[in-house]
Amino acid sequence: MPARGRPRAYAHPVLRITDARTGEPVEAAPARRGLTRVEAHVPGFGAGSLRVVLVADVLLRALELGGTPVWAVLNAEREHPQLRAGVAALGIRPFEDRRDVGSGLGEAQILHVVAEGGARPDGVRIAVAPVHSEEPGIPEGVDPTALRLALLSRRRDLPVTLDAAALDEARATLVRWRRAVAAWAQRPSRPIPDEARARLRSAWEDDLDVPAVLDVLTWVEAEDELPDGARFETYAYADRLLGVDLTRELGTLA
Repeated sequence: MPARGRPRAYAHPVLRITDARTGEPVEAAPARRGLTRVEAHVPGFGAGSLRVVLVADVLLRALELGGTPVWAVLNAEREHPQLRAGVAALGIRPFEDRRDVGSGLGEAQILHVVAEGGARPDGVRIAVAPVHSEEPGIPEGVDPTALRLALLSRRRDLPVTLDAAALDEARATLVRWRRAVAAWAQRPSRPIPDEARARLRSAWEDDLDVPAVLDVLTWVEAEDELPDGARFETYAYADRLLGVDLTRELGTLA
């Protein structure tokens, strides 16, 4: 549900996101569609840092889906090869190192994604709640996309507990959805239903509410009247935001 006092997403055709400095919603994309820099601030390696960069990655994807040119920058207090390796394993795009970039490149807006209680840069700040996990990074033997889904299954302003139950649930969901997508792909393609597209866009444009996006996919999966081809196109479209490889099993069914 939208936070009290927050304008409903359908009243604004662009992504609006809460600025942690003011508690007020701001437009994440400038009206003139100029370059937007998304800068992730992390102290080093750890599950919380991976979540910060993951939120930045999803924000970049949402902006691109809305037609906004973006630039990804990583601002780490210290270089850590494990952080870069974890970012890559989670399917997060490469971020440029903050120490290697200059200023004055004509950004229309800079969005700073930060851990709660962490860095406090000037400008719009998007705060990410902590991760409670016994492992600092990706647990051994865990599908990184299952970890990605587990981290995305909670709103970014709520803490995440990465335990065996959460990871097993994410893995089981991915197995079910990937098998369903592979089966739906064998049916004639159909356009994404208007209601499904509108609900997806309303979800992620309303303060980047990724759990609401997952709820839409659950609805699409269960809605009897939707053609399988439309289900497939909806899941493929949503995965452009989620990045959990929902089409991985295509061609595996006899």
